[in-house]
This record gives sequence, C-alpha cells and structure tokens, in this order.
Amino acid sequence: MDPVTLLAGALVALGLLGIVIPLLPGLFLVWAGALVWALHVHVAAGWTVLVLVSALAVLGVVLKYALPGRRMRTGGVRTSTIVAGIALGVAGFFVVPVVGGVLGFVAGTYLAELARHRRHDAAWPATVSALKAIGLSLGIELATGFAMATTWLVGAFALA
Repeated sequence: MDPVTLLAGALVALGLLGIVIPLLPGLFLVWAGALVWALHVHVAAGWTVLVLVSALAVLGVVLKYALPGRRMRTGGVRTSTIVAGIALGVAGFFVVPVVGGVLGFVAGTYLAELARHRRHDAAWPATVSALKAIGLSLGIELATGFAMATTWLVGAFALA
C-alpha cells in the first residue's frame, strides 16, 4: 500500500478511537481519512466512496442527537439537567482523568434532578434515563464510525 493510503487508514483508526476518547473528533477524523484517500486516488470510485462515507456521517450525526434527545424527553429529563450533567462532566474530566467525565455527568444529572424533585426516588430514574440516552448516543456514533470505516476499507481494497 502506498503511504497516502496508510495515512488515510491511520486517520480512520484514530477516528474510531476518538469516538471512545472524547478529546478526539471521531467521526470527523474517519471522514478526513476517506477524504485524503479520495483526493489521492482521484477516480470516480474514490469519489463514490467519499460520498457514501459523507452520507453515513450526516445520518449518524442526525441520529446521534435525535434519538437520545427523544428518549430523554420521554424519560422526563429537562434540558437544564443535561446542561448540569455536561458541566460537571467537563469539570470531572479534568479533575479525575479518564473516568471523571462520566462520573461528573452522572453526579451533575443526579444533583440537578435532586434539586428539582427534592427526593432520591424521583431523581434517580431521570438520571438512569439520561445515562441510557448517552449510551445510545455513543452506540450510534460507534456504529456510524464502523460503517464509515468499512465503506472506506471496501473502497480502498477494491482499488488496490
């Protein structure tokens, strides 16, 4: 394989890793790998792969926000609760590396719901609902990343 295809593959792999590690823009890196490769091969099949990868990325991003958002609304989670969870998640990420983001999000969501309801038995179900929605969002993004990577791999091997 030529060096540009290897670079594109490295970007795709880094993007898949970036879906799990929040410091890296996962789907964007996967897409960028496909773009670098398409620009290099400069044939119609390469552009077709790039269009397919782009369509998958757009679909994934739309689903990533639409489905979990609907799930949280049906679970009774308010936007202000999610904002509190995100704020504490960001703070937690810097205080406790690796797991601090998740711990902070859970704590922020729970505390916001506890302040709203004044009862643990009402605050905890909303926290669980928010966690399930975040898990769904991560799953959608990961599935999208793998679909994009697979599309690129098929195109790269077909043109190799």
